[in-house]
Amino acid sequence: MLYHLYNLLRDWLNEHGLGFFRVFSYTSFRIVCALIVGFAIVLLLGKPTIRYLLKLKVGDNPEFHNKDLNELMKKKSNVPTMGGVLICGAIFATTLLLADLTNFYVHMAMLTLLWLAAVGGVDDVLKLTTARRGLGARDGLKSWEKLQFQLGLSVLLGLFIHHHGQDDATQMAYSLNLPFMNSWQRDALSGDWVPSDTLIVLAPWVFVALTVLVITGASNAVNLTDGMDGLASGIVIINSIAFIILIAIASTESYAKELLVPFIPHAEELAVVCAAMGGACLGFLWFNCAPAQVFMGDTGSLALGGLLGFIAVVIRQEFLLMVIGGIFVFEAVSVILQVGYFKLTKGKRIFRCAPVHHHFQLGGWTETQVVVRFWLLSGLFAAVALALIKLR
Repeated sequence: MLYHLYNLLRDWLNEHGLGFFRVFSYTSFRIVCALIVGFAIVLLLGKPTIRYLLKLKVGDNPEFHNKDLNELMKKKSNVPTMGGVLICGAIFATTLLLADLTNFYVHMAMLTLLWLAAVGGVDDVLKLTTARRGLGARDGLKSWEKLQFQLGLSVLLGLFIHHHGQDDATQMAYSLNLPFMNSWQRDALSGDWVPSDTLIVLAPWVFVALTVLVITGASNAVNLTDGMDGLASGIVIINSIAFIILIAIASTESYAKELLVPFIPHAEELAVVCAAMGGACLGFLWFNCAPAQVFMGDTGSLALGGLLGFIAVVIRQEFLLMVIGGIFVFEAVSVILQVGYFKLTKGKRIFRCAPVHHHFQLGGWTETQVVVRFWLLSGLFAAVALALIKLR
């Protein structure tokens, strides 16, 4: 909104000595503003929202198939959940305020945010009521029901992103980008940068399938990680910062060529969305750090994971998402291994409890130790991912 308002009033502002408002035309300035505004919105609305959630009696009552863990988590009883409405609301409002609203990728990012926040919201509401076919207060949407909505969104996004890449007349927008693989090379005669001979261009159905895997996987991985005070929100902040850097590289042709990664025109506005996400999570962490006053619930975790996955697909950095989000991958894999091994051995377990953060908690680490150590590892993974950019 401010970006468009400046463009509308640019001549008038210049004539009246107010040309300094041109800073709103710079993406870098709006990224910093988005971080601050996202944080401020959550900070200002946090306490009223928490009071409202308490009034609605949407407190959580964690229940696990582990008596010791239930005892450890008893203190979290009745802490309000669905705090994800704060995060998603702040991201949406900040994006409307500071992003270029004519940008296709911004449209798709907001679709991702609202769609998955709605799915998560319904899941949270069903978990917190006893009205669902008499199945009890802890039954939300079935896994296959959530998966249907996630798959449907991912297919739509994959089709639209692929088609938009064709409109930009660059195959890089739907190529496969792997570590140590160059997207550019020097032309032997002219010396100009040209797309690499080894560039792997994905067929539409392959691109859509990869999009489905990444967005659905990221959404569910963040959801599984959200189980301790400040854990998921802190890691998303680190991921957001890393992706702001990756977006800046991918959307700037000179940087993309220098670092031999795909150049994605018009993707720079996603950095504003990413900054809004980081700022909103930073503000949420104010209330979500131990002892938490509110949990994000599926409303927040599904949307945040899906948004990270969408951004990774657009800038063709699906592999680096797995590195940057290494903790999310670790959490998701721990659940898959635990469930698979349990069924295969008819009752045996690899971990004390899954997701894996509870394994460490039952092993003697305090909740704060688990959270801070996972944050540190997440920062390390982000640094490794950024270093991998140069290894081509």
